[in-house]
Parts: sequence; C-alpha cells; structure tokens
Amino acid sequence: MTDALEIWGGVECSLVRIRGTVRNQLEDTGHLVRLDDLDLIAGLGIRTLRYPVLWEMVERKAGSYDWSWADARLQRINELGMRPIAGLLHHGSGPSWTQILDPNFPDMLARYGALVAQRYPWIELYTPINEPLTTARISGLYGHWHPHGTSEGICLQLTVAQCRAIAMTMKAIRRYVPQAGLVQTEDFGRVFSTQRLAYQAEHETERRWLSLDLLAGRVDRQHRFYKRLLDAGIVDDHLSELVAEPCVPDMIGIDYYLTSDRMIDERVDQFPDEKVGGNGIDSYVDIAAARSDARDDTSLRLRLEELWDRYHLPIAVTELHNGSTRDEQMRWLVEGCKAAHAAKDSGVDVRAVTAWSLFGAVDWNSMLVRQDGFYESGAFDIRAGAPRPTALADAIAGLAKHGSVDHPVLDRPGWWRADRNPESSGRPLLLVGFGRLISIVEQCCTNRRLTVSAVRPDKIQLLVAKHHAWAAIEVDGELRRAGSPAAATRMLCRFPDGGELLLQCDPTHPSMEVANALLDLVIDGQRGAFQLLQTGPGNQYELSPLPAEAPSGQKFPTSKVA
Repeated sequence: MTDALEIWGGVECSLVRIRGTVRNQLEDTGHLVRLDDLDLIAGLGIRTLRYPVLWEMVERKAGSYDWSWADARLQRINELGMRPIAGLLHHGSGPSWTQILDPNFPDMLARYGALVAQRYPWIELYTPINEPLTTARISGLYGHWHPHGTSEGICLQLTVAQCRAIAMTMKAIRRYVPQAGLVQTEDFGRVFSTQRLAYQAEHETERRWLSLDLLAGRVDRQHRFYKRLLDAGIVDDHLSELVAEPCVPDMIGIDYYLTSDRMIDERVDQFPDEKVGGNGIDSYVDIAAARSDARDDTSLRLRLEELWDRYHLPIAVTELHNGSTRDEQMRWLVEGCKAAHAAKDSGVDVRAVTAWSLFGAVDWNSMLVRQDGFYESGAFDIRAGAPRPTALADAIAGLAKHGSVDHPVLDRPGWWRADRNPESSGRPLLLVGFGRLISIVEQCCTNRRLTVSAVRPDKIQLLVAKHHAWAAIEVDGELRRAGSPAAATRMLCRFPDGGELLLQCDPTHPSMEVANALLDLVIDGQRGAFQLLQTGPGNQYELSPLPAEAPSGQKFPTSKVA
C-alpha cells in the first residue's frame, strides 16, 4: 500500500432523463460554460479529478460526434498536470435514441468507450458507468428517473445491463489502452432496522454488493441473488458471461453521504413527516440512519472495512459531500478523511478521498425530480456570479497540500455525532450588543454548534486574547452610516486581521435565513460588502457585491485564527 492518502476532486455531472425533461448538472451549476473552473480546481492542489466525458453530450445523434467540449476541457486538465478519471455515463440512460434496457446498449456504450480511448490514449482511469446499482434503484425501483420502474425486477434488469456494459466497455478501451484501470463507484451504505424488519434490512444490505459481485464474476448458481435475477427475466447466459470473463475493478470507489446508511422502522406514527412505504408485507419509513438510534453505526470507517473484508481490492472514497451549512460541510469532509486514515491504519488499502460537487449541485434534495433551483454549494459557491471560494476550498487545499486543516468550526462535531464538549469549549464567535437579530444569530450559532460569547465592545480585545475568538458580529445601531437606506438591515463582521465583512439586506427577509447566510460568509472568512438579494429555507440565498466601503478603523489584535 502507498503511504499517502490523496485528495481527489470531482464535479457533479449527473445527466438524467425524467419524463419529458433532461437534467444536466453541468448546465445547472454553470460548469458547462466555465473552462476556468479547472484552474480553480488545480489551485486547490488536486491532482486527480473525476471528470465527465459523457456519451449523451458527445453522440447526441446516432453516429454523429461532437468532441469540442471534451477536447477543450481534457486538454486543459492535461496542461494543469491533473489526472482525469473519465466518466462516460453518470446516472444517465444513454443518448435519447437508446436506453439501458435496449439489448444493444452494452455494445453501443463499448463502441463509444473505444472512441474515447482512441481519441485520448493518455487517459488511464475510467468509470464507464457511475453507481450502477444506485442508478438502477432510483430508476427501476423508486421510479424517479427513466425508465421510471417501480419493481425490484426492473431494478435488477437495469443493474445487470449496466454491469455487462461496463465489462464490455473496459474490454473495448483496453484494446487501445491496455493499462486502462477501472475505478468502479457505488454507494455502499448499510441498511439498519428494528427487530421486526431485520429480514428486509438483511436483503437490502446484501443487495448493495450486487454490482460489484457481478463485475467480480461472483454471481454464479450459488449466489443468493442468482434465482432472483432469473425470476426477474435476466438471461442466464448474461450472468454466465460475467462469471467466465469477470471485469474485476482495479479500484473500488465508495460514494458516502449522510443519507447513505439507512434505517427502516415500522413505527410509522413516530415519523409523521416521513413518507410511508413498504414491501407488501410490512409498512415502514426509510430514513437516514444518522437520525435514528443506529447513528453510532453510521461510519465511513466501518463501510470501508466491510468493503475490504469482502473484496480485498484497493479502495478510494470517490464522493464525499454534504449539502448543508458551511460548518457541517467542513465537519463531514474532515470526519471522512479521519475515517479513511483510521481504516488505512487498520490495514485497509485506502488510496484517496474525493471532495465531490466542487461547484455544488442543484435540486438533489428532490433527486432532481423538482426544478426548484435548490442549490447546495461546494468548494465554490456560484450564487454571486463568478465561483466564490468557500471555507471548504481552504479545507480541501489544506488537506491536499499539507494533510491537515484547522478552523474553529471543527472544535465541535457535526449534528450526527454526540457533542460531548460543553458549549463553552472551542474558539468563540463574539456577538456584540443586544437586540432581536443578534439574539437570532446566537440561536443559529447554537443550532450549528458554533461556540459564541456575548460581549460589550470594550471587551472584544480581552476575549480575543484570552479565548482566541475568531470574529465579532454586530448588527444595526452604530452600523447605520450616512447615505445608507434607513430601512436596510446591516450586519458587520470584523476579523482579527482587520478585515471586514458587511452584509446588507431588506428587513423583510426572514431573520433566521439572514442569520444563517451571514454565518456561512463569516465561516468562509469572506471580506467585502454584499447585498443579500434573496433568502429561502434550507440555506438558500443570493448575494450581490456592494461598492467598497471605508473600513471602520477598528481592528482586533493578532490572534490564532484558522
């Protein structure tokens, strides 16, 4: 095993059909038209990048190819010294003129893969199809994406078809690039349950291995899903082909989210806000295990160890992302890196952790089904026009370049872990003055596990020196300056180095939403003046830069600030 744990990167690139529409995350996040994004990624110290060379974008019309977008970006990736892991299908079902259950689908994807290999012979790592089982569940079991199936039979058909396509595509690629490696990604979350539903949890937990078992040639007559696959209408010869000529991944990629580990519970009355489903025998809710009594077993380290015990193949964490407030995003990334290091120290061959959704994602809270424009940022936030680096960018850069990161929000754990430290522990944010809005800022800090200290203006320097306070927030009052609209709410954050952040907004915006937007910017260490244009539930907001204002003249003494 190699000693270093690399930090990889990735851009959200799902391209899926939903009824009569197509959702393209490259377009939704703006990355489609921003070539300079690649320079921003390289600037973080990332040297390996999961990157789309999507079949649907190149061969929109059968037999007609447009390589212009891929050419420009892969050339720039190469110039920047990054190594791409080429993704050919990312939750998609192929161009409009075909689909996964087309009998010719595997051959057609293999033909496209061969063309990619011939055009870019220097690319040596591939993910022909991202998360085949996950795509099959969302498309064939839950009915969200094309072909909108709602049975396990269709889910299994989609899984086998994709795995056959992966195997045939890698064989076609290796005719031109013999050393090409397969990085096979999947969400390997575990399913927990009450005692009554243990049988269902065992079934779903075992099913999570199916795509890897198929590729590894393990689905023979003794496999527990073999008969179920035949009953779903899958041709025995297709299974036999994978057993006779397996396509064992060169590296397994685990995509891990707060929602990856699940809990199913028949006590539906305890979850009035959750959708009730079932299996025809029992009715139950299906929730993130992190919100249940099983949360202590929700651990990336445990999932990595389970993968290693089953396959003994090199592993990378190929997606690690949390669509949440900035503090929780950072905590999730750092916890994931620590878990990967711990698994590696225990003997698991873990190679890398991938910071996913570098430019964010849109509408993933509804699995892309609704078009609400619900944006979750990543290392960069695109809501103020040009991509704006967030605190997550600094964290990724620190991990990539130095193997470590420090920030006051990391003094306490995320909401999914027990907070065993008192609220007074950790470096505090200073809240200056009194009033309704400053009280709401304090409430938001408490909800986000940010240590705070209320302080009079004349006590700021003392607390900075004694407790390493990292910012001071003031609201209204003395912040009203000549020429500013009388009705505007103005909030000022001062940093120890003399830098300032001014956020101005219409007072009709909900105070809780304004406070959370402010805290994101404070955590980012953002300087400058901004107008808060829009706010919404779930940390939704839009900003616009304001003309630079003269500094207030106040400055913290120098202190330890991340």
